Amino acid sequence: MTLLDDLVAAARDDLERRRAELPAATLEAQLTARGGGRPFNEALVRPGLSLIAEFKRASPSAGAIASNAGVPATVSAFERGGAAAISVLTDRPHFRGSLDDLREARDACDLPILRKDFVVDPYQLLEAAAAGADAVLLIAAALDDQTLRALFDEARALDLDCLVEVHDEAELERALELDADVLGINNRDLRDLRVDLELTARLISDVPAGKTVVSESGYSSRPELDELERIGVDAVLVGEALMSGGDPERVVRELTGDEEATREHYLERAAEESEPPNPAG
Repeated sequence: MTLLDDLVAAARDDLERRRAELPAATLEAQLTARGGGRPFNEALVRPGLSLIAEFKRASPSAGAIASNAGVPATVSAFERGGAAAISVLTDRPHFRGSLDDLREARDACDLPILRKDFVVDPYQLLEAAAAGADAVLLIAAALDDQTLRALFDEARALDLDCLVEVHDEAELERALELDADVLGINNRDLRDLRVDLELTARLISDVPAGKTVVSESGYSSRPELDELERIGVDAVLVGEALMSGGDPERVVRELTGDEEATREHYLERAAEESEPPNPAG
């Protein structure tokens, strides 16, 4: 078994626990109170390179990243910094996430929200829609062709956009046969966690015009993102660099390249830190 197999197996076990606690029929009933959608796909095709800012507390590759991070404060900082969309890790066994994190993110910002998890069952699509997600991640390596197609079609029926993630040429071909609009190229191979930052450049040449390309994993600096924009990538998903940087709004501003706004943010923070404490509390 690969690491990906272990991750999917743990996610499936956790899924069955949730299904036993909350039947699918209950989730379907909750959809009647679902709010208006925030188009995820459209947020990624604005001029320049769009940033999907990811909230996650831990990962198998990095271990604990920001165990005590609060969702509302962090997501609000992402939005102020100029993120185009939010990704929320909801996997509990390996990323310490939850659907409650997604709900809190939905309430804390006006940006479209991606549920990032190991989605293997239609029940998880109902969960995502009921919790307020606008899009879901479908990992080609974790799904056979029939399941990938079924989940893709069901997600669209629930008015959820799909980010279909690939790691190699064969998976890209499967995603293109699916006619997915948004393709995620993950530089990290989930089978062994190795990162290859050249992968996006190699695969994007095989992506036909009209598709939205998201590059994922391994980025932490503006020059890296400048190169992605140069080769035609539409959006980049960044998580660890934002969660471990200490000031998520500042890091988002630096990555989006808004130098004037970043300077203003530095001055605001410096002024706040220099203010004497208020004796009145």
